[in-house]
Amino acid sequence: MAIDQARIQKPLSKLRKLVKHAPKAPPPDELHKLRTNARKLEARLSALLLGTGRTERKLLRQVRKIRKRAGKVRDLDVLTEYLTDTRVEGEENCRLQLMEYFGSKRIKRASELYSFIDKRRADLKSQLRKASSRIGNFLTNEEPEASVLATARALQLSSELLAPKRLTRKNLHRYRLTAKKLRYILQLAPGTSDAKLMQALAETKDAIGKWHDWEEMIAVATDVLDHGSKCQLIRTFRAIRDSKFREAVRFAEQLRSTFLNTSAKKSNESVRLGPAAINAAATLGSEENHQVA
Repeated sequence: MAIDQARIQKPLSKLRKLVKHAPKAPPPDELHKLRTNARKLEARLSALLLGTGRTERKLLRQVRKIRKRAGKVRDLDVLTEYLTDTRVEGEENCRLQLMEYFGSKRIKRASELYSFIDKRRADLKSQLRKASSRIGNFLTNEEPEASVLATARALQLSSELLAPKRLTRKNLHRYRLTAKKLRYILQLAPGTSDAKLMQALAETKDAIGKWHDWEEMIAVATDVLDHGSKCQLIRTFRAIRDSKFREAVRFAEQLRSTFLNTSAKKSNESVRLGPAAINAAATLGSEENHQVA
């Protein structure tokens, strides 16, 4: 098989468990699992065109809403962790004010997430079971088609990572989402994709994510704190943000130069995928992977 069925089914299984046992005050690791498995499911069903049926469309709408609500709680956990590690002399009052704000917001957002899931728990579990069965049948009966679709999507996403000629604060977050989707699709191959490429994708998405977190921190702090432009805490946040931005761009450019061919000399010369990206995508449809286990 060119598509590892277990890697399609795993997010569905994980989401069933998370929905079934969703607590009123979810710990950070559970939120992370919820968001990650939701994104994996969305990316992979989209790649295989499995989100077009009535059951799958309804499921994905609900999963997307859960992911966004979980994301709001998870973001507060991350910002709280960053704030805990950031101390500026003379700015303890501002820091405590932000801590209290994050704490109260987390309680509210977590309650909204729990309420949303609790009202739809039985329906969600049923949708996830039905989707699991339908997807399993498709992958068993139409496996070659699934391989072609996954390969095409991986190559498309790889090409999109070449598209921005210059990475900026405006397009960097979208670039991260594309890198995440590509990584999720390449993970569908039962064989191991290029380990260095997978690591580069992970490092890039993580680096961009940290930069984006600090952008959010500054936006919240500017809105919540009344210390004004003299606040050294916000100035410290901006310095960290700028450093994280440079680091994120460095990882992204290294990904492009090492694994994607961005060596076009002329502005009108089209860029092409590098061999690492092509080979990684090809593992989804190789003859070797079509042997039945």
